[in-house]
Amino acid sequence: MSCRLIVESEPRPGIWNMAFDEALLEAASRRNESILRLYRWSEPTLSLGYFQKTVPPELPRALHLLPQVRRLSGGGAILHHFEWTYSCAIPRTHPIAQNTEYLYEVVHGAIIRALGSLHVHASLRGDSTRGEAFLCFLRGDARDVIVAKQKVAGSAQRRRRGAVLQHGSLLLKKSDFASAVPGLVDLAPELAYDPWLGAEEFVSAISPTLFNESPAENVHPEDLKMAAKLLGEYEPTSSSASCPTGRDLTDAR
Repeated sequence: MSCRLIVESEPRPGIWNMAFDEALLEAASRRNESILRLYRWSEPTLSLGYFQKTVPPELPRALHLLPQVRRLSGGGAILHHFEWTYSCAIPRTHPIAQNTEYLYEVVHGAIIRALGSLHVHASLRGDSTRGEAFLCFLRGDARDVIVAKQKVAGSAQRRRRGAVLQHGSLLLKKSDFASAVPGLVDLAPELAYDPWLGAEEFVSAISPTLFNESPAENVHPEDLKMAAKLLGEYEPTSSSASCPTGRDLTDAR
């Protein structure tokens, strides 16, 4: 089984990020390939869960004015601001694809180990307090990663022809657009903020589970073409979003 690792140095617009994730789900199915991607967002953006129709009118006007994109996966909306996001796509032939609940445990366990290597105690929530809050990070699920009883990471999935896409966010610090949601450095102030905080440790922790050989560290040209075609489904007009080109953990601020 071939495998691929993509860590993008340049933050991207929301429509590109979601189109590219969908392209990777297609690639996992078409090429029988496992793919792990880490990326960021070029501006504060709301990604709505697949079944969320709109931003509720009672929410602050500032949230209504943010760029919006609809995710391929369900769940609550996510304010993508100070965070890094991961996606992993696995083909139906991957052993974990037969137990998608276990995929949550595998990925979130890797996040917990990554934070542990930074001397931060994290754990799974263990019980569910889901509720119907609009923002995902104000909901509670037993599989959430928590620090000091606060959710810092969550994930959602989409399955297609047996292949599975799971993507999620590690919230690094509080955004002015959602001041009720603390991030990792708010909860563990001994940490210095970095846009890739914990990302390299996460890659080291999760790669042996997803990959059974050394992965290619570049974007497949077929996936760039597929994402470009899918852009129209995420925004009615054409987009000038540039394309990711490879693996780099440098700070591109």
